[in-house]
Formats: sequence, structure tokens, C-alpha cells
Amino acid sequence: MTADLAALVCAESPSGVPEALARCRAEVAAVGERLLGAAPTEHGEHLRWGPERPKVLVLGHYDTVWPVGTLARKPFAVDGHRATGPGCFDMKAGLVQAFHALSLVRASGGLDGVGLLVTSDEETGSATSRDLIEETARGATAVLVAEPSAGGALKTSRKGLARYEMRITGRAAHTGLDPEKGVNAAVELAHQILAVAGQAAPERGTTVTPSVVSAGTTVNTVPDAARLAVDVRAFRRAELERVHHWLVHRRPVLPGARLEVEAGPRRGPLQRSASFGLFQRAVTLAVELGLPPLREAAVGGGSDGNLTAALGVPTLDGLGAVGGGAHSEDEWVDLRFMADRAALLAALVARLR
Repeated sequence: MTADLAALVCAESPSGVPEALARCRAEVAAVGERLLGAAPTEHGEHLRWGPERPKVLVLGHYDTVWPVGTLARKPFAVDGHRATGPGCFDMKAGLVQAFHALSLVRASGGLDGVGLLVTSDEETGSATSRDLIEETARGATAVLVAEPSAGGALKTSRKGLARYEMRITGRAAHTGLDPEKGVNAAVELAHQILAVAGQAAPERGTTVTPSVVSAGTTVNTVPDAARLAVDVRAFRRAELERVHHWLVHRRPVLPGARLEVEAGPRRGPLQRSASFGLFQRAVTLAVELGLPPLREAAVGGGSDGNLTAALGVPTLDGLGAVGGGAHSEDEWVDLRFMADRAALLAALVARLR
């Protein structure tokens, strides 16, 4: 399993870089073919093993947030029980565990009715894979998501998320000769940033985060354009709708400024009601396998499991790696748990199929 993890981590795969994704996809396909005894069906940049409509679907992704070149300064390494390297925790170790889990199921009774879907764009919102995920999962008994655990805990709740881009149009003018003739898009942007941040509701777990901002072109020109990216996350669908309605009906503050808001990728929340039955099965199986007791967690990050839960399909997330540091420089995987978590996933699949 460590060797397979090294092979996948050493194939850099940032979302949206076709050449890098192709190289990693070849590695993923090779590991899968060796362990599952079959080549995947390719759907563009996405890979699927098993039937088009499986009874049990295991779900994961091979893209990462790390740009090409990260591996040169942070190569894959093993120090005792810790493995490090870009994308090791989120979520290449989870893919390795999924392949080895399904190889156990294959050896003990076959993979009839079992599917594995590995996508290439989860980190950027699943724009090209969403339809495939929903088509594959619709009607399934269960979806088991091999995303990383939360400090070892399985994820029974995930916030839904929505992303927006706010575009502000002002009017340019010379800052020295006639600044009063301008409409400063940067000042309008400042008003909007504060207003957007004010839509958060911490008491309900709702975050509304102004993130990427830009304005202006030269230091002696009143900015005539500005942009703001907004990230919204909430445990309740009603909260996502509240913020959505506020954003799309937002008006400018400065006279003469214009404002457009474009909605981007959206995922509804993964609610505990969609996952708790599967979590209880996992708890029972962990006891039967002699594994440490399982814990559950609610987390802010979304995954493709949000999409399958929204279809009404029971979905359990966080069945991947134990470790930490997702999307951070200190990302790591605890190798001691990989075999145990693969065995747990195999037992779940075998029990559910």
C-alpha cells in the first residue's frame, strides 16, 4: 500500500492541468487494473470500474490542490509511520485504500454490483463530473466516500457550499487631475466585502467568506473595475438559500457603480440523517474486526458525497486516510491505519452489496 501511495503521489495532478492529470490518471488506472483485475471505463478525465448503476458505489478523486513543481520541493517521503507529499492525505491514500479494499472483496466473493468512480475535478467543484456522479449513484443502496477522515473520525455531516463572483464596474479617472469624475470600484468593493462578511451566522454554523479580491490597474487611476470571490458554507439548505437570495439581489452603495453577481458551483449539505445508518453499520463492523472504536464528526468542507446525499442515497464519508493537514504544507498520512481502514471499507462493501 505504501508503494502504491508513492506511485500516486509522485504523479502530480493539480485540477485543471490536462497533461498532469493524464499522467496521474494512467497511474490510477494501472493500480486499479492490477488490484481489481479489470481496466476502467474512461469518461473523459474520470475513471469508473463496475456497472453503470452499481448497488454500492465507492467514490473518490485523484486531483489535488498542489501545482506542478510542488513535488520537487516536497517529495514523497516516509518517516516512521508518517508519509508526506502533495496530495497524500487528500486523497491519494484514500484511493489506495479503496483499491485494496475492493481487491479483498473481489477475492472473497466478487465485485458484482459494486462500482468505483474516481474523478478529476472534485477540488474545483466537480463541474465536469457532477452529472456522471449523479447518474452512477442514482438508485444505489449506499455511497461510501474515500475522502480523508477527520482526525480518524468518519464524516457523518458536511456543510453544503456555494461559490459566487461579484463583479463591480465603476468609472476611471485621473487621480490627480479629476478624481471626482471617477466612480471608485475599489471603494465599492470595500463596502461589499464588509456587507458580504456580515451575512455569516456563526450561531448556525454558516460562514460567508470574501476570499479572492482584485481592483485597479495603475496607481494613478481611479479603479473602474473590481472583483470579489465569495465562499458560502452551511449545515442547513435554508441558510444557503438565504445567503443566495441576499447576494443575487445585492445593489451597489456608490452612485454610478454597477454590480453583477454570478453564482458558481453549489453542493447541498450532507446531513447526518443520510449517513448515520451507515455509520452504525461501520461501528458494528469495526468491533467485529477488532478495530478501535469509531467516532463521527461534522465538518465544514464539502465533497462529492454531498451530491449523492442530495439524491436521497445513503452516503458515508471520511472512510479514507487517517492523518492530517489537508491543503496545507504539513499534509501527512498515518501508515499504521491504512490496512485497517481498507479492511473496514471492504467489510462495509461486502455487507451492503
